[in-house]
Amino acid sequence: MGLGAALAERFLAARFGEWTAHKTYAYISDGGVEEEISQGVGRIAGHLGLSNFIMYYDANNVQLSTKVDEVDTENVAMKYEAWGWNVLSVDGHDFDALRGALAAAGAEKERPTLIIGRTTMGKGAVAADGTSFEDKVSTHGQPLSAAGADFAATVRNLGGDPENPFVVFGESEELFAERRTALREWRKEQDEKEKKWRADNRDLARKLDTFLSGRLPEIDYKAIEMKADSATRAASATMLGLFADKVENMVVASADLANSDKTDGFLKKTKAFAKGDFTGRFFQAGVSELTMACVMNGMALHGGVIPAAGTFFVFSDYMKPAVRLAALMRLHVIYIWSHDSFRVGEDGPTHQPVEHEAQIRLMEHLRNHKGERSMLVLRPADAEETVVAWKMALEEHRPVALILSRQNIRNLPTLGRSRREEAMQAAKGAYVVVDSAKPAVVMLASGSEVSTLVEGAELLSKEGINVRIVSVPSEGLFRDQPKSYQESVLPQGIVRYGMTSGLPVTLQGLVGENGTIHGLDHFGYSAPYKVLDEKFGYNGQTVCDEVKKLLGK
Repeated sequence: MGLGAALAERFLAARFGEWTAHKTYAYISDGGVEEEISQGVGRIAGHLGLSNFIMYYDANNVQLSTKVDEVDTENVAMKYEAWGWNVLSVDGHDFDALRGALAAAGAEKERPTLIIGRTTMGKGAVAADGTSFEDKVSTHGQPLSAAGADFAATVRNLGGDPENPFVVFGESEELFAERRTALREWRKEQDEKEKKWRADNRDLARKLDTFLSGRLPEIDYKAIEMKADSATRAASATMLGLFADKVENMVVASADLANSDKTDGFLKKTKAFAKGDFTGRFFQAGVSELTMACVMNGMALHGGVIPAAGTFFVFSDYMKPAVRLAALMRLHVIYIWSHDSFRVGEDGPTHQPVEHEAQIRLMEHLRNHKGERSMLVLRPADAEETVVAWKMALEEHRPVALILSRQNIRNLPTLGRSRREEAMQAAKGAYVVVDSAKPAVVMLASGSEVSTLVEGAELLSKEGINVRIVSVPSEGLFRDQPKSYQESVLPQGIVRYGMTSGLPVTLQGLVGENGTIHGLDHFGYSAPYKVLDEKFGYNGQTVCDEVKKLLGK
């Protein structure tokens, strides 16, 4: 996430001047170096020449259950140098050496800096008999006394008083008092710089305030022209093109899939970040979905930008640790996940999400510390719902997932008003899209399966069976509506039929035990999506037949 903060800093400095510049400091341990995400961060920071990014590596050769050299013998310094980093190695217990390294890192103008501090785990720790208890694996994850060292003897060995172990030494008080005074003077200087800049750049100052406040520009969503019967990923591209023009602090990323997840709708109106040039608003993450998601979190934490990241829905698997943190921290990050089902087709079962929607929708049931549903998950049923989904995503304060189709989807019918106006009801999580007098069954789905229900309803109507169809882009939002609204959409006493391209459990809470769910309980196959639709029963005739069976007709 530190990398995301460093990128957000460069983004803002490129627009408002170097007076806004700051360093981003990160700490990494031996275990952190081993984690896969460190590779993505190292590669990207070096590639973009982020000299504002300084990372301290506490290299003590001890981790939770082993010594580091039992599992990793790589040359860390050479690795980071190969990525284009400025690498400095020091004795991590030598304060003057550390200050010198930090000064050198601060003066670096072309490269991020890694400071490798060689340290000893448990420095100064001793046993009761005074023998050294340094460099022990046991001291990594538990109190010294539990590890076998003696607390009182260790405090004495470090020059302290075991009877008053938390006293602050006089030299430390003096050092921090001097630093406090220096920082207050620095703050005054910064305030003067900002005051002068604001006086000289009133329009830019207003724009900066807008960026930092999170205020959005006025957008007339009713006036947006949207191609009918298009894939929702294509509709998303249209929306992204609009936002590229209207939302100046939006940053969009893709993990080497911009032309397929259609985030290139945004990229076509701007350019990607490059070394020395952060005037663009697109982040090319390369094939590194977890790193990309973490970078988005860092941008959101930094503030001043609205981050959105795109890839295939199946690759949300790689991103989930970062998505969970975004939900925990209530970060406004937007995930653009295209290719939402087995209809990926010839790419085969490895690339066909089945269980993924059920997994990510669990986050709608997990509350954040404000008591809200920690995430908003939206799977729009057609291009018009995609407009509304993006409106909600942009106006949210929590993380938002947009789950989008690869294939074209026929626009849903209207009940009399314009389709756009009716689609605005998606903000309630679920709404009626087809209705009839005294329906015998309520059919519900999200995404492209809603249009399949419409095909089935046409066949059922010919046989005199009245139906209601409900689009449910977000069960979480729907559950937050008043009970009266929920019951008006899904009335009690009418049997329900659900269809999902994911696991049947995705709709279980809405359909109930007495209904029927047509879902996928197995992995997909490699074949054109229309072939798979027929083989898996995703067509109007299947809907008709299964509803008739459900009704006993």
